[in-house]
Amino acid sequence: MPLTWAVNNTVLVLRLWKPVIGCRVDATAFIAHDCRKSNAHGPAPSATPGSVVLPASSPQRLTVHTSPSPFHLVTMTTPTTSTSSSRPYHVIIFGASGFTGQFVVEEVARTSAEGPKGTLKWAVAGRSRQKLEKVLEQAAATLSKPELKSEVDIIVADVSEPDSLAAMCKQGVIVLNCVGPYRFYGENVVKACVENGAHCIDICGEPQFLEGMQLNYHNQAAEKGVYIVGSCGFDSVPADMGVLYTRDQFKGAALILFHLHGSCIHDGTWQSAIYGFADSDKLKSLRKKFGHGPLPVVGAKIKRRGTLFFSTEIDQYAVPFMGSDPSVVKRTQRYLHEENQDTPVQYAAYAGVGGVSSVIKLLFGAMLFWIMVKFSFGRSLLMKFPEFFSFGVFSKAGPTRKQMEESSFCFTFFGEGYTEDPSQGKPNAKIRTQVKGPEAGYVATPIAMVQAAFTILHEVKSLPKTGGVYTPGAAFVKTTLIDRLNKHGIQFSVSSSEA
Repeated sequence: MPLTWAVNNTVLVLRLWKPVIGCRVDATAFIAHDCRKSNAHGPAPSATPGSVVLPASSPQRLTVHTSPSPFHLVTMTTPTTSTSSSRPYHVIIFGASGFTGQFVVEEVARTSAEGPKGTLKWAVAGRSRQKLEKVLEQAAATLSKPELKSEVDIIVADVSEPDSLAAMCKQGVIVLNCVGPYRFYGENVVKACVENGAHCIDICGEPQFLEGMQLNYHNQAAEKGVYIVGSCGFDSVPADMGVLYTRDQFKGAALILFHLHGSCIHDGTWQSAIYGFADSDKLKSLRKKFGHGPLPVVGAKIKRRGTLFFSTEIDQYAVPFMGSDPSVVKRTQRYLHEENQDTPVQYAAYAGVGGVSSVIKLLFGAMLFWIMVKFSFGRSLLMKFPEFFSFGVFSKAGPTRKQMEESSFCFTFFGEGYTEDPSQGKPNAKIRTQVKGPEAGYVATPIAMVQAAFTILHEVKSLPKTGGVYTPGAAFVKTTLIDRLNKHGIQFSVSSSEA
């Protein structure tokens, strides 16, 4: 059966299979989405002094090198950095003056008492000391914590200057990388973290970057005992950990409904979407380099739906979902199958688009986007006028704090599975779970990112045995990350179950 996620105007379909005490489970999911992408990588790349990105005139495109399978065994089994490290900082927020970075700063300041021994040693980093000082002043005023202006250190570092990145990484146990688009500005940070023994967490929603880093750096990170964990924001913690939560509650698969209300999204995410579509052929070529064979299918194979169809699950039209969640979930399922011999989940995703009028608008907008993204001039127009070409979903300014306060998200997973041999007929048990939280891009994303960091700081023994480049689900499947998120407003729960 198909699996679906929904966000006011987006649907995502997922299907899982998992043994239930010698039996097997099947399920499907949909996602519907209105303002779905919330990568929030900060302001658009520019030569503006103080921005924590390279000048637009000198983008560094992601390079991919052929290497052995990223999950081959290596000899390193112990992380080189830990909370007892002599490094001065537990956490360094790189790109703290960016649009998303400022909210990560506030979340770290809000939860610093959860650090090792009740105290978190942290710093902010970026290209402009003046802008970083301003961010700390703003956070101090917002949280009524004037001490932030004097107690939080500032590190000057630039993605275009490897020596400055190396100096930054040597000072921290974990680097929270908020600088994007990652395809241009992320690899130098990953490289510096691996070479200098710092764990790295990002909030990337770009499959080409995420999978390229796994291909290029997994073995090096494993040898160094460094954990590089991507997609630790709204992309894709609720999806990836939600699938695992549903599986563990029922041992089966799920239908996902995802809702998001009343917000707009910063154009850093819009840029990622533009380049992602433009380089789609490169992603296909990249995936061939892994040399992966097909994962085993237990029970009936998932049925793929059409390019446009009416979903009875969410009572609206839907199209295939193009976000990063399916890629991340599938990588997690492959890792868990290869490392733990878990039966992999079958997964597909669709986006709900509403009624007939919405479908007409979508088809027109998609056709225009698809034509323009193929040419440099068209891409320039798309990036210059994000609000116009996205019908207001994306903006250069990002959402206001009031819009964030009025926004929320909800994933509902509908699972069907077997309590007996799946070859004997249709699934005979069901479960429904939910993942709920505050505004996705700039409230839930910082919460997920910061709690992922605390999980590494406190539960390094529950992480994979070796370092490497991991998805959230692969890195945190044996940790208490879900419990931590529950305590901070991203709630996982079972709504109903039938056997």
